[in-house]
Amino acid sequence: MNHNKRPAFDPTIAPEQGLTKDGQPLSYNRAPAPDLAPWIARLYVTKVAAPDGYTLSCGLFNDTACVRIQLAGAWTAETATGHEEFGQAALFFGPQSKRMPVTVTGSFISVGVSLRPGACTALRGPKLSDFIDRLIPTTAVAMPSDKVLSMLPPDGMPEDWLQTLESLIRRRVEHMEGALPDPVAARFEEITFSDPGMSVSEAAQLCGVERRKLERVANRDFGMSPKQVMRRARALDMASHLRGVADSDEGEEMALRYYDESHLIHEFTALFGMSPRQFVKAPQPILTLALESRQARRLEALKRIAPGAARPWE
Repeated sequence: MNHNKRPAFDPTIAPEQGLTKDGQPLSYNRAPAPDLAPWIARLYVTKVAAPDGYTLSCGLFNDTACVRIQLAGAWTAETATGHEEFGQAALFFGPQSKRMPVTVTGSFISVGVSLRPGACTALRGPKLSDFIDRLIPTTAVAMPSDKVLSMLPPDGMPEDWLQTLESLIRRRVEHMEGALPDPVAARFEEITFSDPGMSVSEAAQLCGVERRKLERVANRDFGMSPKQVMRRARALDMASHLRGVADSDEGEEMALRYYDESHLIHEFTALFGMSPRQFVKAPQPILTLALESRQARRLEALKRIAPGAARPWE
């Protein structure tokens, strides 16, 4: 299979933040303010113009818990607890173990903050293993949805929205007296970015703990086993490469994390619900936006690019 085939895009929609070299949509996403870096993974704003009544069928696949505020668009999601429909809403999404099918009708605006592994534990938020592949109103996690929505006027400026979200998290951090995530979770997260092909035993060794301790920390702070976390990280990197929102110099290395082509197809299909070939052929604008944001964060975390610097795919 040619992994370098140009990925399909949807010409019907117009992202306000522009497109990659391959015509894939971009969001406005950035690293958090330095004082919030232990808790916040990334912040993003997506504004997309679409014809009235046009329904975009896509998916989401995030490796972290997220607070997402949908300011425009009529959304649906297929979650672990069933079909969900919402318009303007402030929602808490648990991490995803596989692609979550979503649709949105009409133009849409989504603003969000993704939380680093261990942040929910440190800030006494939800128990992540209870929210894998689920979403709930933020009211259930001590952020009243109505209040959050009232702080983010739909006609506001993207950077103002993100600073408002940062101030909400900052208040929670202060309330919890700056309780930090477990350093084992932070180290394991780094490993999932740098080498998700390694064994769990090797990862535990690099984290300076026994395998059983790493398994306990991963189940608590990632919501799933270390093996599942690594498998998901490999697939998300490969998906980013296939969508043209990864550093193309890493493409071969990402493919070599799989034993062979059939291993890649099997793993990819299990997590994305389609083969790599189908994934390249179908427009995936919402999923591509999430993948691009994750890759930007990954390259910054690995010190490959400076925060805010141009990304290889732009």
